[in-house]
Amino acid sequence: MRKLTYFVACSIDGFIGGPDGDAEFFLRFGDAEFMEEFLKAEYPETLATQGRRALGIDDLENRRFDTVIQGRASYDLALGIGVTSPYAHLREYVASRSLGESPDPHVEIVADDVVGKVRELKAEDSEFDIYLCGGSRLAGALLGEVDELVIKTYPVVLGTGMPMFAAGFDVTEFALGEVRAFGNGVLVRTYGRKR
Repeated sequence: MRKLTYFVACSIDGFIGGPDGDAEFFLRFGDAEFMEEFLKAEYPETLATQGRRALGIDDLENRRFDTVIQGRASYDLALGIGVTSPYAHLREYVASRSLGESPDPHVEIVADDVVGKVRELKAEDSEFDIYLCGGSRLAGALLGEVDELVIKTYPVVLGTGMPMFAAGFDVTEFALGEVRAFGNGVLVRTYGRKR
């Protein structure tokens, strides 16, 4: 069974973006150590295709994931800059009840039963897992299916914004795995779901 991994950037106070979803303020922490020793070496497929091309790493093989699922608000950030397939190196799914037809043949819209779709993807025979890219509402809807959290905590406090999970009160336990600290102040924690 494949895992659903919520690989997410957040502030110290647990927000993944500002009230409008913008998270560009996290980009300034993408120094050489963090990019080379962590993202490029271990999670290159989590970088959007446009970013991979700009960094000259578009040819790197996937290490952890072959599929990505994201919410409409996250996808809208790409559409806003004219990108219809932000993760062209992965199979792409966008959860949206309002988008209708996909603007790109490589992107499949999941309009209904996103939990069922994720369960179907998890049951596939593959050496790779599924990358939950965001956003907040989708992560909340899929909380019961999340097997692993990789939380990149950036050294900023936002005060308000989009929480990691927009969901009702539901205490869900995860066990701490690895913790890594980087010179730029970013802390990466990995948790596995307690079942």
